[in-house]
Amino acid sequence: MLRKTLPLLLALLAGNGMAEQAKSLPSVEVFTPLVCLSCIEWAEHLRQNGFAVKVTPTEDMEALKHRLKVPKDMESVPTALVAGYFVEGHVPAEDIKLMLAEKPRALGLAVPGLPQGAPGREFSNPTCETACTMLDKESVEQPVRREFFQTFLIDRKGNASRFARH
Repeated sequence: MLRKTLPLLLALLAGNGMAEQAKSLPSVEVFTPLVCLSCIEWAEHLRQNGFAVKVTPTEDMEALKHRLKVPKDMESVPTALVAGYFVEGHVPAEDIKLMLAEKPRALGLAVPGLPQGAPGREFSNPTCETACTMLDKESVEQPVRREFFQTFLIDRKGNASRFARH
């Protein structure tokens, strides 16, 4: 009987750990262009790492980025808000968690552009203007090309400094 109940007990404990982590993390609102599958995949990456995520399709991303003071050279496609910070681009959840733990006096984090291999960009078409994920069978069979990328911390004056390397 213990053999049958032990896996169930372990699964419940693991589930409770994830629920506790989600309770301790602030919610994230992800703003995306009207159709951007890579942005949705990035939001899912955040969910899988314990964040409660709300995705909001937005027609005027440029106005949103301007209002949040995202530097032009740090822009990407999705923009998110979490605990008073902006998160620009496909920033890994671990970087967001580190920023939230450190609480820097900053505007937020950014991964500029659309680097292949960043969360939500693992299987994306690099030529698609809105970072759409390819849904055809051929793209899945091709090896994933991964680019090295950096996450930048944007200070309150709009200056960027390297926060993490990936």
